[in-house]
Amino acid sequence: MKTRPDKVNVITLGCARNLVDSEVLMAQLKMSGCEVVHNSDDVHADTVIINTCGFIQAAREESVDMILRAGLARKEGTIGNLIVTGCMSQRYKEELRKVLPEVDGFYGIADTASIVEDLGGKFRKELVGERLLTTPSHYAYLKISEGCDRTCSFCAIPMIRGRQLSRPIEEIVREAGKLASGGVREIILIAQDLTAYGRDLYRTSMLPRLLVELEKVPGIDWIRLHYAYPASFPSELLDIMASSVKICRYLDIPFQHISDGILSRMKRGISGKDIRLLIAGIRETVPGIALRTSLMVGYPGESETEFRQLMDFVATEKFERLGVFTYSEEEGTSAAKNEIDMIPQRTKENRRSGLMKLQSGISLGINRSRIGSTIPVLIDRKEGDKLIGRTEFDSPEVDNEVIINTGKSGHDAGEMLLIRIDDADEYDLYGTPVD
Repeated sequence: MKTRPDKVNVITLGCARNLVDSEVLMAQLKMSGCEVVHNSDDVHADTVIINTCGFIQAAREESVDMILRAGLARKEGTIGNLIVTGCMSQRYKEELRKVLPEVDGFYGIADTASIVEDLGGKFRKELVGERLLTTPSHYAYLKISEGCDRTCSFCAIPMIRGRQLSRPIEEIVREAGKLASGGVREIILIAQDLTAYGRDLYRTSMLPRLLVELEKVPGIDWIRLHYAYPASFPSELLDIMASSVKICRYLDIPFQHISDGILSRMKRGISGKDIRLLIAGIRETVPGIALRTSLMVGYPGESETEFRQLMDFVATEKFERLGVFTYSEEEGTSAAKNEIDMIPQRTKENRRSGLMKLQSGISLGINRSRIGSTIPVLIDRKEGDKLIGRTEFDSPEVDNEVIINTGKSGHDAGEMLLIRIDDADEYDLYGTPVD
């Protein structure tokens, strides 16, 4: 492998957790003297590192396609080294070596030091926690734990990422302070299981305590919570959210289904009744909160009646944000071993489309209810004479945006503006700054 590359292009696929891993790797490479770019369309680089996703079949196909494209560029001489890391490489390293000989090296999710050193650099332990941000400078993802102890029947993450390993509170707060000193105003907490944070270290869920400490970090305006597991939800978290001026009234909490039979076979550890009670408790304690959830259709054996229950659930609860996924059989999971996937893919897609059509109308109604209100908006970017931002009810990349007509005003990304909402459609708001 060519050593000490002058230019490294890191390409990240998959979720925000992967993105943080790439940012850590990029900081190490930069300190070893490399010029580092992220997701660059310019394939002319001494080294390309592809951080793969292996969560579901579609993500693996995207990862393989990216590797093949980079492999072709390597054969043409525009790439010196081609390295593959991340979840897919972690799980299928030996199989990939056999079928992708154009790749110089396959690495797992914990092999950052090996990648740096194999490229002729020096891994610096004192840089642990340092990152080269790939997001706009005013927001960043903050990973508070790795791995997962849950046993959901459809999920391969524990096989890829291992058991839960929480970071100490002091370490997380220290990283948040570094991010704030660099201009970050919004931190987005991520983990495979946010709700269980701290149980491995402190023998109890410490997410409420962590939030209390993060609120003290100067410069942070918004703290956003992603991937909270519904079972064993810490009720004290809601009281902290309700009284906080920094914690966004926003919660990403994947319910997956509402049918007791499917929830049981999914091994979710919660019933449909308890899900509804949890939602009611959240909305009562934190008025105005925006709930984002994920649902799965086409789980093996899902009947038309159970799908109708899911439709009724969405119609009744009126989630502010919703993602719907079709079941994908994952090798090694208990669902793949014990369930027979007899539901045609076309049926799965039709069910997904039905739910998203229902959600479209719900989202339109919620957005239209905001017309005439004035809302704080964090500006993410400029597009021509318009600003694009988000409210506290929206996470970057996946949720609604606010399109702002600025006229000749000189505002920029990272500013927090008061915006009057003038119009709305299903997934966007439109407004003007309030002087």
